[in-house]
Amino acid sequence: MRHIPSLRLVSLRFVSLRLVAIAIVLLGTPSLHAADVAGSTVDRVSKQVTTYLTNLADLLCRESVLQEKLTPNGHVDTFERSNYEYFILIDGDKDNLQLTESRVETSKTPRRPLPLLVTNGFSSLLLIFHPYYRDSFRFDAGAPEVIEGQSLVPIHFRQISNNRAPAALAVRGRQYTLELTGTAWADARTGQVFRMDASLANDMTDIGLRSLHVQVNYAPTSRGPSQPDLVLPTLAVVDVESRHQHWRNTHTFNSYKTFTATAEQDPNVTVHTPASEDKAGQAAPASTTPSKP
Repeated sequence: MRHIPSLRLVSLRFVSLRLVAIAIVLLGTPSLHAADVAGSTVDRVSKQVTTYLTNLADLLCRESVLQEKLTPNGHVDTFERSNYEYFILIDGDKDNLQLTESRVETSKTPRRPLPLLVTNGFSSLLLIFHPYYRDSFRFDAGAPEVIEGQSLVPIHFRQISNNRAPAALAVRGRQYTLELTGTAWADARTGQVFRMDASLANDMTDIGLRSLHVQVNYAPTSRGPSQPDLVLPTLAVVDVESRHQHWRNTHTFNSYKTFTATAEQDPNVTVHTPASEDKAGQAAPASTTPSKP
């Protein structure tokens, strides 16, 4: 009996494979590898990733997922579409900050029991540039390229073996380090990443994984009429092959909103000083609501 696969990135499984990203920390030291090769561009990307994390927990968006199982010649054998309200939960402290995806399904069509891949977390692939992980990678900057009208610097990255890894692969309860290699295209002036491609750095056929390819696109995205645009994930495509099966999942992100917290005072309740608070009524609790898109 074959296992139904699922892949997760950023703390976020092949029901025979599980992809996990470990704690992300907001503090760290500059990477010698990055400084030697990609220099100031990687430094700017790292700063942007920290800003990205700061904004991430305040955002809610809609996610559409197309899960496809492919035939040996690349045609679609079966597929399923689903839609979610999607946001990131951030928890922990400076030594163990956890990022976890939260999804609330909005699709009303009953799910069919299909042998499809489940993928999560790949929109946050750029976190390899975070100070907590950058010393685990070698970076090389290439010549600028024009992509969709923008001049971007390709930054090639490769996991350094036996260093801290942002991802691990679990097969039937046993975990293996998942080492990645790939390219990020960034604006050299601002450090904003607009595209990332990644794949396996080493052969993993001995545990049944033939290939993993990921592409993530980022773009300036509106969060509403009164909010400045942010560069946020818009598309993540994950292509996975095992010995016997081939899957491709496409995640689309749109309709970003910003969460705001507001405190409302009930006019019928009097707020007293702390000394007399035990004898008085209490103010109405704060409510958390998303701003209108």
